[in-house]
Amino acid sequence: MSLKFITFLCLLVLVAGCSTTSNIKKAPETYFKEGQDFYAKGNYEEAVNRWKKVKESYSSPLLTTVVELKIADAHFSSKSYIEAAAEYENFRKLHPNNEKASYALFRLGLCHYNQMTRIDTDPAPLKNATTAFETFLKEYPGSGLSGDVREKLELCRTRESRYEIYVGRFYLRTAQYISAITRLTGAIQKFPTSPANDEGLLYLGQAYIEVGERTKAKEALERLLKEYKSSKLADKARKLLAKTA
Repeated sequence: MSLKFITFLCLLVLVAGCSTTSNIKKAPETYFKEGQDFYAKGNYEEAVNRWKKVKESYSSPLLTTVVELKIADAHFSSKSYIEAAAEYENFRKLHPNNEKASYALFRLGLCHYNQMTRIDTDPAPLKNATTAFETFLKEYPGSGLSGDVREKLELCRTRESRYEIYVGRFYLRTAQYISAITRLTGAIQKFPTSPANDEGLLYLGQAYIEVGERTKAKEALERLLKEYKSSKLADKARKLLAKTA
């Protein structure tokens, strides 16, 4: 047997050995522990990779349920809110009676809430967050998370109010006065306690002046001065009010 052939055989054995070693699968519990370690270090991508291997093992329904939520949390911690929302939503569908279902719904709302940036961006995350938090309070009124949910829901409603007023102001600035009146009136009626309503009333008064409805303009501006006495817009409201005389 030639030396070259013997060398070739040795190489084959070595490569086969390395391949076999690299393909050895770890126990699901080992992958779970590695995921925990990576998560603790802030390496969320590797944590997700390890926990996905636990899911793929199909070894334990209980462990699979645990890592499904941990995968969602890892995406949330890495600020990958779209991916996290999908995982939380999936968890709720698969485990509606799980003790962590309320937590998943809360985090789902936060995923949408945290996607809200400027007021002039897509309002879909804001509406999705509002829906999630409202659903939470209906389904889990006695939850220990209810206080946090109510706080976030109130912030969502204020943001939604400001968005509607922002759109109303756009219509006002582009001389679409009837559309402005409709949008602003709707916003004030839908969110009667919004801290942004002083702005809404000011723009509503302006819009009514532009279409010649001085009586309605006066009502809006006087309401602003009465209900928001410390508003920074009070001086502007008084100047506009003078035009309705």
